[in-house]
Amino acid sequence: MEFISLKPTITKDFILSKVNQESIMQHYTGLDVSSKKLMLSPFRVDNHFTVSFYKSKSDILYLHDFATNEHINCFQAVMKKFGVNYYEALDIIAKDFNLIDGENNNTEVEIPKIAPLKETKSSVIQVQIKDYSNEELEWWSKFGISKKTLKKFHVYSLEHVFVNGELRFTSSKQCPIYGYYFGKDKNSVEKWKIYFPLRQEYRFLNNLSKKVLQGYHQLPKTGDLLVITKSMKDLMAMYEFGIPAVSPNSETLFVEDKKLEEFKQRFKHILVIYDNDRPGLYNMAKIRRSHPELNYFYFPWYMAKDFTDSIKLVGVENMKEYIDEFFKEYKFK
Repeated sequence: MEFISLKPTITKDFILSKVNQESIMQHYTGLDVSSKKLMLSPFRVDNHFTVSFYKSKSDILYLHDFATNEHINCFQAVMKKFGVNYYEALDIIAKDFNLIDGENNNTEVEIPKIAPLKETKSSVIQVQIKDYSNEELEWWSKFGISKKTLKKFHVYSLEHVFVNGELRFTSSKQCPIYGYYFGKDKNSVEKWKIYFPLRQEYRFLNNLSKKVLQGYHQLPKTGDLLVITKSMKDLMAMYEFGIPAVSPNSETLFVEDKKLEEFKQRFKHILVIYDNDRPGLYNMAKIRRSHPELNYFYFPWYMAKDFTDSIKLVGVENMKEYIDEFFKEYKFK
């Protein structure tokens, strides 16, 4: 318990200096914010367990509803619960937690303390696989990726995702879930990269090592060209066009020197293709300083930022023409 002195100015910072996000969220949702399990939504009638809590990199607590794909902070939870605007929500919180007293601003109030939620790194990921729906296959086909290629690269549609033995995520039309499977480690723990394509942030969850190279086991033994790109989705789309490609586990990582030397022996040319946005161009420039001997390319501004988005924009046939022209004109080292 903590005793506080009150101030009349109601702002977000004032409220959070007296009571934490966890206390506010738990009070208005009635849910245990420390739970790692999926729960029923407090904002609608539903018989399915679809909501859980997480902390963002900026230390903001969110309630995530996987059925609607909403991410709601503690102030938005009050707005949603009572149908009020932001400033009215601040006023409600201040009054309910006795942070303001009209007659005596120095009143001391006892507030229960709820421990801040901490995200822990998960090591065991288990999944329940389901058949691809027509809608899911249609979504992949927009990027030129077929069901046959998804199977070759061990990409599955998932019904449920369990983290450390607890059900954490359930698929829905609003939030489909895909899993990239990389086999088992020496302890027989399955290695997964979970992909939430419709999320705005935190779209991936994985228990892979930094050394994992996506697409490595699907490469031919030798060839004229190898592309190093930034995502599994891009390399699968390139495979559909007959272009062998690999991708590190993260855009901020690159191929280890030992593997790069192996690729130089197996392939005549190596081409690095990252996104045409600030993070992508920054990382590609960083790689170029370390490996000036490689070839580099990014998509022009009139297309999209990456390979798959460009396919979605211009279509498969136009992309084939673009690739043919590229190989005619590009001067490889």
